[in-house]
Amino acid sequence: MTRITSVDAFRGFVMFLMLAEVLHPGAVAKKFPDCDILQQVKYHTDHVDWTGCSLHDLIQPGFTFLVGVALTLSLVRRKEQPRGWLLLHAFWRSQVLIWLGVFLRSVNKPKTYFTFEDTLSQIGLGYFFLVLLSLFKPRVWLIVFVAILVGYWAVFAFWPLPAEGFDRTTVGVPADWSHDFTGFEAHWNLNRNPAAEFDSVFLKALRRDTVETYQYNRGGYATLSFIPTLGTMILGLFAGRWLLAVKGQWRKVGLLVAVGVGLLAVGYAAGYFGVCPVVKKIWTPSWVLFSGGWCFLMLAAFHATTDAVGYGGWSYPLRVIGANSILIYVVAHLPIEQFILDSFRTHFGPDVFAVFGEPWEGVVAGVTVLVVYWLGLWWLYTRRVFMRV
Repeated sequence: MTRITSVDAFRGFVMFLMLAEVLHPGAVAKKFPDCDILQQVKYHTDHVDWTGCSLHDLIQPGFTFLVGVALTLSLVRRKEQPRGWLLLHAFWRSQVLIWLGVFLRSVNKPKTYFTFEDTLSQIGLGYFFLVLLSLFKPRVWLIVFVAILVGYWAVFAFWPLPAEGFDRTTVGVPADWSHDFTGFEAHWNLNRNPAAEFDSVFLKALRRDTVETYQYNRGGYATLSFIPTLGTMILGLFAGRWLLAVKGQWRKVGLLVAVGVGLLAVGYAAGYFGVCPVVKKIWTPSWVLFSGGWCFLMLAAFHATTDAVGYGGWSYPLRVIGANSILIYVVAHLPIEQFILDSFRTHFGPDVFAVFGEPWEGVVAGVTVLVVYWLGLWWLYTRRVFMRV
């Protein structure tokens, strides 16, 4: 694969944001309710309830966007490979991603937990189609991208709303839920939309004899979100192509910024004027545009501060993380954090993380876990050992 420092650094940054969950900033913020800085940290290290966006909400779009970027770069190396083999590998990779996601969601469950809203499963469901699309001209990418957004919007927009008086608690909406839309936007309400209805049939049938009978997803996440998620990956295809084709590093930065600002504006406007709310959990078309805009801007920032200036040494810690993104994603979803913490308490005492007092114990513990993770990744990086799917 063609290596571009900014792409590796951006990927590492996204994975770092995911790993930073071990710092448990929300727990610290609760102990200092009058500290505005900690309250902002808390907001940006958790998902918003429904509409809107925090920094934490951009982890999955960033990871997904970079799949498209990486595919464009890898096709340079594999351009002589027969298309049949390319598609066969894509199908194999998509299956691995789908079922790896199911495996991770099944950890600590008595039986296989069939669900497909995991980031890896969502990418896997669309990956084969992304590779197939990458074999066509960019104008076809644009046509498919627009068709996905308009088509997915139309399915929601014309889906019949629940009858007046419908008890929303029967589909997992909390009684005190204050994020319902009214009017036309009600077509995108929590668990009262076509994606939720699809899962009420699909997952209920799939889980009939497994861990539990499917009723609803409390967060509103849905299997069909892989369709607009494919749109996010297509944006990555464009970004990767421009990184390779556009002459001049600063021209690349300018193009990425211009596209990013444009996508942000259109996505925000769609939500502001009630055409389509910006909701990450069901990956609305406006979310594809809004989050895609942020992805372009972040890639532009990394490109400007590494490739454009000709020095990317500062990003080395991030590139160490990004080089094994699949591995660290798996590690972060297994009970390894607790194993590390228990090991330190066993060897250094139960109060080993309380050096700065009880309120900061969780942060010290989290930093310790992050350091252990990074050292393990660094050991693999220096030996050129990478987990590939």
